[in-house]
Amino acid sequence: MSSVTFPGIQLALRLVLALLFVVAGTAHFLPGVQRTMAAMVPPRLRWSGFANPRNLVIFTGLCELAGGIGLLYPPTIMTSGVCLVVFLALVFPANAYAARHPERFGRVSIPLVPRLIGQLALMVLIALAIA
Repeated sequence: MSSVTFPGIQLALRLVLALLFVVAGTAHFLPGVQRTMAAMVPPRLRWSGFANPRNLVIFTGLCELAGGIGLLYPPTIMTSGVCLVVFLALVFPANAYAARHPERFGRVSIPLVPRLIGQLALMVLIALAIA
């Protein structure tokens, strides 16, 4: 009989997801990555002032860091998971924009359908991790 339980799988999944989001969030603060991500902000979402593309990249990095850490702290697991699922939906337009411009973004521009499947799979994994 196996000693693997659903709560054990959820814990392992939360640990992996937390690591993924903390690493991804940290990357938002690397100058080269930050420039590329700022360029991925679709033109209709580019504003000047406080909500400029660079600040949006910093904000999304902070969201990923907070969400990843929140998956590890029991009182915030559910809230963090829900926020990360919403976050993934909200950043999808930038990924779609990059997918439509592979000549500009190179390897970062994952084709739209695989990117969408990946984002949805990540959302499902988060939902399983917090259920």
